[in-house]
Amino acid sequence: MFETKSEKEIELMRKSSRIVAEVLKVIGSNIRAGVSTKELDEIAEDFIRSKGAEPAFKGYGHDARNLFPSSICASVEDEVVHGIPSVRKLQEGEIISIDVGVKLNGFFGDGAETFAVGNISSEKEKLMDATKESLDLALKVAVAGNTVGDIGFAIQSYIESKGFSVVRDLVGHGVGKELHEEPSIPNYGRARQGLTLKKGMTIAIEPMINAGSYKVKTDKDGWTVRTQDGKPSAHFEHTVVVRNDRAEILTII
Repeated sequence: MFETKSEKEIELMRKSSRIVAEVLKVIGSNIRAGVSTKELDEIAEDFIRSKGAEPAFKGYGHDARNLFPSSICASVEDEVVHGIPSVRKLQEGEIISIDVGVKLNGFFGDGAETFAVGNISSEKEKLMDATKESLDLALKVAVAGNTVGDIGFAIQSYIESKGFSVVRDLVGHGVGKELHEEPSIPNYGRARQGLTLKKGMTIAIEPMINAGSYKVKTDKDGWTVRTQDGKPSAHFEHTVVVRNDRAEILTII
């Protein structure tokens, strides 16, 4: 089951989500060849804590023996999501997805953006553009009375028309009092199918799009998900409120 949020609760989510947007802006200004993903993680954590908030990803997980060790997910090239920051330095021509979660006053915000490291190939540019555009299309149909399937259909139909593929093993989700709540928000589906969206629902819509096959695999670290064929992947995400006539984006400055 899912819960709709009161306007008071949404206001609290707006504060945590705004920090997410601010972190992504700060990280984006620091992405360049030669910087390590660990350095980016340290920048993010320092910024989040300076706002009196907590990094939601650090220590997250269902296996107490393997909790996520960092404040951001930094997924480079063929890494789809959940990349663990390390001393590895970014290289010219790569793309990197930064996923950030923030907890403030008991409520969560969640967002992601894919960045170019210097000059990238036209194929990677098209992949990033298509992923961002698919999120924009999804936001247009994330309104009360439509369905979860409408969101997935908007993303899938557009992405496949561009020659890319939608990851099936990972989905968007409800967000609010917990980082991950019901319902699941797949990035594929049929129009008019699935759960009906209600005013006041707060959800994270996050297309994860591969340049090649939709198939993925998980590394031995238990976290990093990458494409099976080694081709690059892009990821964009917003936390939004379902309204009667539009989706209100919370992860925005």
